[in-house]
Amino acid sequence: MNEGIDENKRNFLKLMVTASIVAGAGLSLGVVVRALAPPALGVSSFPNLQLVDSSGNPILASNLAVNNPSAMQFNYPLQNTPNNIVNLGDASGKPINVPATQVTIPADGTTYESYAGVGKNGSIVAFSGICQHLGCIFPELRFYPNGVESITLQGKTYTGVFHCLCHGSTYDPTAGAAVLTGPTTHPLPMVKLVWDSTTDELYVSNMVGPTIYGRASDLTGESPISGTTTEVTNLRNPFTV
Repeated sequence: MNEGIDENKRNFLKLMVTASIVAGAGLSLGVVVRALAPPALGVSSFPNLQLVDSSGNPILASNLAVNNPSAMQFNYPLQNTPNNIVNLGDASGKPINVPATQVTIPADGTTYESYAGVGKNGSIVAFSGICQHLGCIFPELRFYPNGVESITLQGKTYTGVFHCLCHGSTYDPTAGAAVLTGPTTHPLPMVKLVWDSTTDELYVSNMVGPTIYGRASDLTGESPISGTTTEVTNLRNPFTV
């Protein structure tokens, strides 16, 4: 004789016990389920966070090197959601003013307006560090600084771009991370930077563009960032000698 209890019977008995408790307390089953369920990961709105270094000191816009080949990354709007901040320059290392522009999403033809660059020269911008094709991150998705590094695709050379080594997607950070080459059909989501000209400090407060790859929304899927700051980490590019 099988002394074990069939799993379906076990679950049915559990449900009956729960139901009897609920009925005795005068509560609905939905109330109990909501009380026992873990809270959803995410936040209800984009947080306002200050960019700081590993010691908690404010990141100053004037200290961000122009055309830095290393990845300057911070999490936003949630933990484990990497973004790249770059100070864009031309081939001679002179900062490039980045205006707001209309960006097209090739997947559906819709458009949105990107954020203008910030800092003294309007050259500092930030974008999601997750490739919109299949979710690759640094070091596969990385910045190729103008006049420092380039990538040649189908006979055409690109520099001053974000390029993903996983499958070849390329984005233009001077134009809201618009798609230059596929297979991606979505630009990189852009982070809104806020520059305090009196202190030279930087903050993040919003995002625009397509939903971050792999997320139902930009505000769900990871735990919230605690506190009022997010740390910027300098990640050395392993492909650079």
